[in-house]
Amino acid sequence: MPTDTQTLAMAVARLNRRLRQERQSDLTPTQLSVLGTLWQLGPTTPSSVAARERVSAPSVTRTINCLVENGHATREPHPQDGRQVVVAISEVGEKVLAEERRRRDAWLHQRLQHLDARQRAVLREASAILTGIAES
Repeated sequence: MPTDTQTLAMAVARLNRRLRQERQSDLTPTQLSVLGTLWQLGPTTPSSVAARERVSAPSVTRTINCLVENGHATREPHPQDGRQVVVAISEVGEKVLAEERRRRDAWLHQRLQHLDARQRAVLREASAILTGIAES
């Protein structure tokens, strides 16, 4: 019999996989995640993105390079430190991210409508707990 830890991990993985199936853009899940981070942080350095995404600097640099090449992000010299650059989500990137989120949220909203008020309240509480775990 699976442990509580295993059950939770499987449930989160299955929900994540199902939400990813709602994607329709050509961007990878990693690219969409970095776009989301750029949207949240605003103009920032690649090292800040890497820290937020919990990936290596070279990995996030490759992802940012792809996003910049495809017009989803911009890269400019850092205003105070000439050794660094500042990256930001572009208008195109914002549109793609908003559409992907709209599609994902619509799918999830439809599923949540089948739950009763108590179940939705439990999920609201669990969302805060899961976010805390993910960000720890």
